[in-house]
Amino acid sequence: MTSVTDSVQDSASQDHHHGPAKGLMRWVLTTNHKDIGSMYLWFSFIMFLTGGAMAMIIRAELFQPGLQIVEPGFFNQMTTMHGLIMVFGAVMPAFVGLANWMIPMMIGAPDMAMPRMNNWSFWILPFAAVMLVSTLFMEGGGPNFGWTFYAPLSTDYAPPSTTFFIFAIHMLGVSSIMGAINIIATILNLRAPGMTMMKMPLFVWTWLITAYLLIAVMPVLAGAVTMMLLDIHFGTSFFNAGGGGDPVLFQHIFWFFGHPEVYIMILPSFGIVSAIIPAFARKPLFGYTSMVYATASIAFLSFIVWAHHMFTVGIPLIGELFFMYATMLIAVPTGVKVFNWVTTMFRGSMTFETPMLFSIAFVVLFTIGGFSGLMLSIAPADFQYHDTYFVVAHFHYVLVPGAIFAIFAACYYWLPKWTGHMYDETLAKVHFWLSFIGMNLTFFPMHFVGLAGMPRRIPDYALQFANFNEMSSIGGFMFGTTQFLFLFIVIKCIRGGEKASAKPWEGSEGLEWSVPSPAPYHTFTTPPDIK
Repeated sequence: MTSVTDSVQDSASQDHHHGPAKGLMRWVLTTNHKDIGSMYLWFSFIMFLTGGAMAMIIRAELFQPGLQIVEPGFFNQMTTMHGLIMVFGAVMPAFVGLANWMIPMMIGAPDMAMPRMNNWSFWILPFAAVMLVSTLFMEGGGPNFGWTFYAPLSTDYAPPSTTFFIFAIHMLGVSSIMGAINIIATILNLRAPGMTMMKMPLFVWTWLITAYLLIAVMPVLAGAVTMMLLDIHFGTSFFNAGGGGDPVLFQHIFWFFGHPEVYIMILPSFGIVSAIIPAFARKPLFGYTSMVYATASIAFLSFIVWAHHMFTVGIPLIGELFFMYATMLIAVPTGVKVFNWVTTMFRGSMTFETPMLFSIAFVVLFTIGGFSGLMLSIAPADFQYHDTYFVVAHFHYVLVPGAIFAIFAACYYWLPKWTGHMYDETLAKVHFWLSFIGMNLTFFPMHFVGLAGMPRRIPDYALQFANFNEMSSIGGFMFGTTQFLFLFIVIKCIRGGEKASAKPWEGSEGLEWSVPSPAPYHTFTTPPDIK
């Protein structure tokens, strides 16, 4: 382990002997995990606003029944690109940014194990994102077949820009795999002496398991889009029934990637909340070991539930039963986590700073999303819910509070460590409450219109759904515009404010709070000794 540590320190000292380089090239050439983490976070926020703007177009069109603002074809492009950008451009890079910033500090490592590859894995992202967004301006428009890009919609009936979409997905996947390899190598090789696996913070554990998930499923996605490319340009028939292929095969391949992907976007949130709730409850996390095993169980089970997205395609009854029970089973380790978080808060000396507010909202709203997921796991009931707004409500209750709120919580929690300043607590609480109200106003009514039969991905709807859609659109605009307040709070904090101590939160534990705020450019020149 020492030789690996020395080599990382040597490479870091060759690149930046005394500190960061000056000017633009600092960011282009940097191998420092904090710089790269910051770039990931800024990139993900830009993509969050981009995907959010597309959501605003969707909600503006759905504000009233009838075709109001955009053509149906463009509406389909917006629904497709919104999903792709939020998954691959906003949520995943934000978690990788948090991993880059915090994992070396949490385990006492000098940097990531492969700093130059770290730089490369980031710089692939902006080019992939530009290629993806540029499809909107190509002849025939951008991808218009839903973020799940089911064949034959994405092969036989797709616009010519689909080829660029396929290349962008390949590049995003390469970036994810390189980042995951780097995280695994860092956690397994660069922990400080005395930092055993079962002493690692849960954020590190959840990211280690997430990284293995990424390496397992990203090549599956690459296989699916490569088969699409061959069907479009080289005359193969993987997904064309006329040539002996099977469009349902695409769904199996896609969801074998897609369901673990859902957990790739949620497991790091579990780690974040498991750091924040004990800090503000001023109690150790209840059931640390069970949390680790529950995370590993969720990761394993995520591989055997993929066809619950496919109950209506005509899979055999025995298959429907298997995937129904497997999906119900995944609620058990998730329930263990919720129980542990609630028990940690029970009789704690709780205070309600902004990171804690976002974390409590995460627990409550993620649980609502989990319950609607259990409803969707019942195969005969799913025939009614499938492809309605009930599904949209479900996965947004999982991903907006589950991923986005956890990222906000993490940013507020570690912002004093990153910047050396305390953020404006009053403004941050305003941001929380507007986001909380806006999010619920947007997505809760979707449960009702979905159960009443309103189909998703359609720009028009029957008159009886008008009032609920109006509420959803108002909530959507409220949630979307509130995020500019978050941007203002972060910039204000970077520019100055009350100086943060090394440990600004009284109950926080971990190595990252043992270094000054802001964290020095090179955190640990000699590994800390863990008792």
